[in-house]
Amino acid sequence: MGIVKALCISERKGTEKHEVEEALFHVGHGIVGDAHAGNWHRQVSFLGLGEIEEFRRRGADVALGAFGENVVAEGFRFKELPVGTRLRSGEVVFEITQIGKECHTSCAIRKQVGDCIMPREGVFARVLHGGRIRPGDALDLMDGKIPLDAAILTASDKGARGEREDRSGDKAEELLKAAGYSVKTRAMLPDDKEALAAKMREYADLGIGLVLTTGGTGFSQRDVTPEATAAVCDRMAPGIPEAMRSLSMQVTHRAMLSRAAAGLCKRTLIVNLPGSVKAVEECLGFVLPELRHGIEILREDAGECGRK
Repeated sequence: MGIVKALCISERKGTEKHEVEEALFHVGHGIVGDAHAGNWHRQVSFLGLGEIEEFRRRGADVALGAFGENVVAEGFRFKELPVGTRLRSGEVVFEITQIGKECHTSCAIRKQVGDCIMPREGVFARVLHGGRIRPGDALDLMDGKIPLDAAILTASDKGARGEREDRSGDKAEELLKAAGYSVKTRAMLPDDKEALAAKMREYADLGIGLVLTTGGTGFSQRDVTPEATAAVCDRMAPGIPEAMRSLSMQVTHRAMLSRAAAGLCKRTLIVNLPGSVKAVEECLGFVLPELRHGIEILREDAGECGRK
């Protein structure tokens, strides 16, 4: 077990990083507000406190963050961890992607003291699950799969005004918990495409495995949940709503009027459900057992879907 001792960012490239009291990590990006974050393999940098203190004992007065590291931790010599190692601090999960780096002779710390340990001792990682970390939080080696988590987003003008109870969301939460999911958050918003899309992106930035929406999948001019879903997804997953419609057609032929969609945003699966409690129970109960494997594939926690 290790301990996070400091979190450091720089708002502009080419400047030293400085300590912050808390850092928000987004999936596939890094620390929000750090100039070196982005959609690449070196989203977050790590350096051991022991290596920094050893460097200081040589007479160099360097602050935490001076080597360009985002996370300073005690308890690890990071360069000894192989590529592919997963680390976890609270909700945040990292995967090491690179050990050390090419030395840039013009870097600020080398100009200042004549040496830099980041190329020799530092490692880089990508963010697999987001969240917040503060100094003092534990940092552990992770063995096993990322735990199943979910969020529920209800689209309802009346519900957002407090005029309707979210019984469909309640039913979805009940089924999720029974299936072993941790329901991290719920929200109820008006039938507004931009607001719904923004909330879905927020959940995907955190890497929540499954986002279920209820409501807004019909023919009304205010029914825009499928459009919000399509706007945020990198790839669509049409088989899931097709399966739900096929099941519902056995109950009522009006199921053909459902416009529910499903898709993938980063490492998150988004699935639209109908607005009624009965339909949520039927549709989610039908597809939920199969979604686990899809989420595990999306998170690189499982292989392909083919059966032997």
